[in-house]
Amino acid sequence: MIDTLETMDDAGLELVYTVPACMEPVPMRLCPGCTHPIAHRLCAEIVDELGIADRAVLISSVGCSVFANEFFRLDGAQAAHGRAPAVATGVKRVHPENIVFTYQGDGDLASIGLAETIHAAARGEDITIAFINNGIYGMTRGQMAPTTLLGHKTTTSPYGRSAEDTGYPLDVCALLQTLPGVAFLARESLHAPKYVRRAKRSLKKAFQCQIEGKGFSLVEMLSTCPSCWHMEPLEAFERIEKEVIPQYPLGVFVEK
Repeated sequence: MIDTLETMDDAGLELVYTVPACMEPVPMRLCPGCTHPIAHRLCAEIVDELGIADRAVLISSVGCSVFANEFFRLDGAQAAHGRAPAVATGVKRVHPENIVFTYQGDGDLASIGLAETIHAAARGEDITIAFINNGIYGMTRGQMAPTTLLGHKTTTSPYGRSAEDTGYPLDVCALLQTLPGVAFLARESLHAPKYVRRAKRSLKKAFQCQIEGKGFSLVEMLSTCPSCWHMEPLEAFERIEKEVIPQYPLGVFVEK
């Protein structure tokens, strides 16, 4: 990618899109059509634009989100499954001058880590969470997650998720918006350019919220998982529009 960009620049073409300074120029190892890389880039662009790379700390957890460790030139740590908000809380309290953010998937944040998420929000911890919701456990080959839609077939719900057997999809933003410690809360999507631009605006507000010391901030980003959804990438993007957004409406839920 970098060689191509340099060649274009040498040829006299205007260079308008480059690798963010805080990203490592390494090969991508995620599946075709996965929108995790888009979220990675948004986080990196925002860190660069806000000039906080020298004090930004990334806390990743377990799942496909853990690959974020490979793509950022930032200080950071890996937390046990679901414990990223707790680790981020510790880092922020010991080093309040740092900008601490977690990068987590739904199987991590909304399942084993739900208690850490809720209590960090209830305490108003001054951390930021980038929450990737693809409605499934991607790294472990497609088990049902708390956010899996009704009727969706997974390895642990082969006939489709049913409310009678496993309950309803968990709406994290609906839960968190009731807590007074939350300073900024939004849900966006990554399946099309106009939505990516919206996601960046919300994510940047979340980081700015922490810079200004306002409290807990989280941006949920609806993502694809073509491999575990057993779809081609374009089909997965269409599914976000037709099925996922109606279940998880986009918007800003809290902005203090």
